[in-house]
Amino acid sequence: MEEITDHFQSSVKSLLIRHQSILDILSKGQEASARVNRAVVKSITNCGCLGIDAHKKPLPEDVSIRDLKELLNSQLDGKLCDNCRDIIQTELGKQLFYIAALANTLDLSLDDIIAKEENKLSTLTIFNLT
Repeated sequence: MEEITDHFQSSVKSLLIRHQSILDILSKGQEASARVNRAVVKSITNCGCLGIDAHKKPLPEDVSIRDLKELLNSQLDGKLCDNCRDIIQTELGKQLFYIAALANTLDLSLDDIIAKEENKLSTLTIFNLT
C-alpha cells in the first residue's frame, strides 16, 4: 500500500501547478467533495440506479453497540450502474487528488495518515465512533 500512496502523492506534487496556494487547495478540495455528493445524488434523482429508503430505525432499549452494525444500514436500494459508478469514481479520484495536494502542502505523508488511522481502527475496533 505504501508504494501506491507514495507514488500517487508524488504524482500529485509534480502535476499541481495552478492551485498551489493552501487556499486554492482547500477550496478545490471542498469543490471536489461537493462534486462527489452531487454525483451520488444524480445517481438517485437522474439515473435512478440507486434509491433511498430512509426512515428512523426502531432500536430495542437494550441494544448493545455491537448489535447496531446489524440493525442499521446505508438506507440505499439498488446498485450503481456502470455509468454512475464511472462518474463517482472519477469524482472521488479528483477528491483524492486534492487530499494528496493538501497533505503535500502540509508536509504530511498519506501513507502515515492511513497507517495511523488503520492503527486507531484496529485498536478501538467497534468503539471507534467518529
